[in-house]
Amino acid sequence: MMLLDTNVLIYASDAKSSHCRWARRMIAEGVSGAGAAVNAVSLAEVCVGDAEPQTVADRIRSWGVVVLDVPAAASEVCARAYLSYRVRRKADSGKDAPALPLPDFFIGAHAQIMGWPLATADESRFKTYFPAVPLRTP
Repeated sequence: MMLLDTNVLIYASDAKSSHCRWARRMIAEGVSGAGAAVNAVSLAEVCVGDAEPQTVADRIRSWGVVVLDVPAAASEVCARAYLSYRVRRKADSGKDAPALPLPDFFIGAHAQIMGWPLATADESRFKTYFPAVPLRTP
């Protein structure tokens, strides 16, 4: 199974995106291979920016992508990575990060506990905070 980051779904839906072909290839490779999935966090992120949020899940499933819940086991991994991020951000910029974890940390933790590769265009954050997760990037 390959977990897809939110940006893969967004790029695949935007023919004008410079990453559209890559995103569609990631989805096709995942679906034709061991499977491709998104979690509820990515689904929510896509719904926020969609004109018809009530159709997003069905649209994604029509591509052959499985929609999954985030496993509870990802919570601790997410929290540890996010705490590290908050400390680093404060040290680097003097600015506080939001108290609640950002969506990427739930996505990265999900991929890590499952041992799945993650397709994403946001290599830096995942490489830094989830170094054990194999990344598929443009």
